[in-house]
Amino acid sequence: MGYQDRSQRTGFTLYSEVTDRIIAQIEEGTLPWVRPWDDGKAALGLPRNAGTGRRYSGINVLILWHRLFEQGYGSQRWLTYRQAQALGGNVRKGEQGTTVCYADRFTPKSGDDIPTGPDGEPRQIAFLKRFTVFNLDQCEGLDEMATAPVTTWNKARIIPRAVALIGATGADIRIGGGEAYYAPQEDYIRVPRPEHFHEPINWYRTALHELGHWTGHRSRLDRLPDSGFGSPAYAREELIAEMASAFLCAELGIVPTVRHADYLGAWLSVLREDSKAIFRAASQASKAADFLLAFTSDEGGDHG
Repeated sequence: MGYQDRSQRTGFTLYSEVTDRIIAQIEEGTLPWVRPWDDGKAALGLPRNAGTGRRYSGINVLILWHRLFEQGYGSQRWLTYRQAQALGGNVRKGEQGTTVCYADRFTPKSGDDIPTGPDGEPRQIAFLKRFTVFNLDQCEGLDEMATAPVTTWNKARIIPRAVALIGATGADIRIGGGEAYYAPQEDYIRVPRPEHFHEPINWYRTALHELGHWTGHRSRLDRLPDSGFGSPAYAREELIAEMASAFLCAELGIVPTVRHADYLGAWLSVLREDSKAIFRAASQASKAADFLLAFTSDEGGDHG
């Protein structure tokens, strides 16, 4: 079996497993990036590696959030078996780990079946590497790493953080009117006045969603599609902005919510046609969230 065949077979199962589960969740009316954060167990935030403190990103956020709520863990910290040992603790006997993945490319060095590019040089091969991680709740001997007890979210604390991030981007945000949208040609965001929202916090959720689109401008992450409203490419961009907003909200302490539920059918079509679509969208959403978080923080994401 050649390099490409092995790579395709290795990734296919993981792509299918994750995509099938997310499709089932959406069909049941549960969006995997909008979870029941009010259960009082886990603090709002993105999952992090307990050893390095770095954020997990892309599809790993959805994988780890799914397991977090499925098992009722109270920690957003995860680590490998070896990391637990290196930190002086260990994973409890009988605990089941969670598979996360790391996407990368490599260039084969020898072999008759090496794929080549137009110039005859070996072509890089994409692959997914799997890792097994455990929640901090599944470990013992690491009590000093336990997070502080969960407290109810405090608007007096989170709104200034959201205001600081939105302001730090320098985005042209025009307040007023009856609709929220991002205009890529003129590169500005339109958001109705805060008092027009039933819940004031929704103004920030909406602004963060539109900032997700704003990151896709050609002068930034250069991601926006050429096609317009109603196209599959447009639906994919909405999916990216939805997840980017959810990732940002969670990291800022704002309970994530869905802004465009009317796209559920389009998102299901995209996911059913391509098992890698949710991986690509989640990766792009993390890049968008990281791009925006970088305006007020030096921390980066971690794809592994």
